[in-house]
Amino acid sequence: MLRLDNLNLPLSYTQAELTALVLRKLKLSPERLLKLTLVKKSVDARNKADVHFVLSVDAQVKDEADVLRRLKPGVASKAVYPAIPPLPKPGFDHPPVVVGAGPAGLFAALTLAKAGANPILIERGKPVEERARDVEAMRQTGVLNPESNVQFGEGGAGTFSDGKLTTGTKSPYIRTVLQTFVDHGAPEEILFLAKPHIGTDRLREVIASMRREIIALGGTVLFETKLTGLILRGEHLEGVTVQQGGETREVLTDTVLLCIGHSARDTMQMLFRQGVRMTQKPFAMGVRIEHPQALINRAQWGAAAGHPALKAADYKLNVRTPDGRGVYTFCMCPGGEVIAAASQEGGVAVNGMSLHARDGVNANSALLVGVRPEDFQDDHPLAGFVWQRSIEQAAFRAGGGGFKAPVQRVEDLLKGRETSRLGDVQPTYLPSVTPGDLRACLPGFIIDDLSYGIRRMDGMLRGFSHPDALLTGVETRSSSPVRLPRDEGMMAERIAGLFPVGEGAGYAGGIVSAATDGISAAYAALARSRS
Repeated sequence: MLRLDNLNLPLSYTQAELTALVLRKLKLSPERLLKLTLVKKSVDARNKADVHFVLSVDAQVKDEADVLRRLKPGVASKAVYPAIPPLPKPGFDHPPVVVGAGPAGLFAALTLAKAGANPILIERGKPVEERARDVEAMRQTGVLNPESNVQFGEGGAGTFSDGKLTTGTKSPYIRTVLQTFVDHGAPEEILFLAKPHIGTDRLREVIASMRREIIALGGTVLFETKLTGLILRGEHLEGVTVQQGGETREVLTDTVLLCIGHSARDTMQMLFRQGVRMTQKPFAMGVRIEHPQALINRAQWGAAAGHPALKAADYKLNVRTPDGRGVYTFCMCPGGEVIAAASQEGGVAVNGMSLHARDGVNANSALLVGVRPEDFQDDHPLAGFVWQRSIEQAAFRAGGGGFKAPVQRVEDLLKGRETSRLGDVQPTYLPSVTPGDLRACLPGFIIDDLSYGIRRMDGMLRGFSHPDALLTGVETRSSSPVRLPRDEGMMAERIAGLFPVGEGAGYAGGIVSAATDGISAAYAALARSRS
């Protein structure tokens, strides 16, 4: 297979035009081209007068060695795919337990199930189909039912995760993750788009399908089941205690993959009490910023905005600040909504999502400022959770209760005044918002850096500082404020058999990185089971 990169084609290109370009590049007659596979597709909009696609393709040809020999250097190269090791046969005395059904947990459990390890996947919430109804009820009414378990773990907007699959990791399992999603119903385009995205509406179906495969392969999935303790003999794991239906029972196992997510605060407290080593780590905090999607499209695509081949435009911005913290956009949602991510009464936290079509009126993105452990003003390993919680409680008060979120117009933030009325940009957050001053809930250094960053980002993306652009607070859960140190075998320090995995353990920052970490942990657990 030959790889051709940097193929420039117009927005309206056809498959025939792509094939003709490849044939010209390879100097081939049509009968020698056996198969053409799109590997990557991105938009080049640096010149607004010439917005076009840039493609990478793999070409299967007759007499590949001869074709390569005749080409000038740089035209094509041998396509290289990461080598995926075969799954080891399991040697567990008891089925391994996977705690948490986010991306890390699902992929860890699926990998173990494919190896024949019959994993037990425990999830404290309901199936995603049922949780979606509970979350929507909370968004509409502002009432959080503590029995509904509306989120993955204890926080984040798991039920509304929209399946952004961009990542900066270099794991060999990235392609495995993408192909698994496609096999379970995700659009095939995620295999080649430069910024792949599934959409909240499609992702729920994908998750349910993956769960069914785990069960079909011999795994067990226990919903509404909470991890309550580790059964230890010295520094060795012998099992866990779980609570299900109001009853506590023991599950014997010497292998637990801990995939609890970045907001499972009570579980982290339990683990700390049981001697699991933890350290503070930096993270980021801020708000969601909303603009009209049409504004973003014009800023990014110029006159090409609205072309049928172009989807809603996105952006990724980063600014260095005088205090060295930095301001950046994260988890940008074209045509999306700002959503409630609260998991505890008396606190407001927000996130963002998009449906697969990304056809909403507004664009939104997290706008975050770097946070350091010294900001927690406490050296306790869990001090970051306490600090997060205090800011979420302040946002709840600023919103006036009922999970209403405090909002402020960009112009008002920049001029240091309270927002009394909204402008052209109408909020998408439910159940509702309360105009006010975000200084009531965010620390001064975050407000100062947000103001600095917005002004400078306007020079990168015209209209970013639109006076009526709306800031919704607070986004506190971009990643975990805690890391669980692990050894070279991916096990927790001082507890043999416990594998901290994914975002909650401090080793991932998105769906793909968490999923690949889950796969790696499953391989590590399988290797240990045979030692």
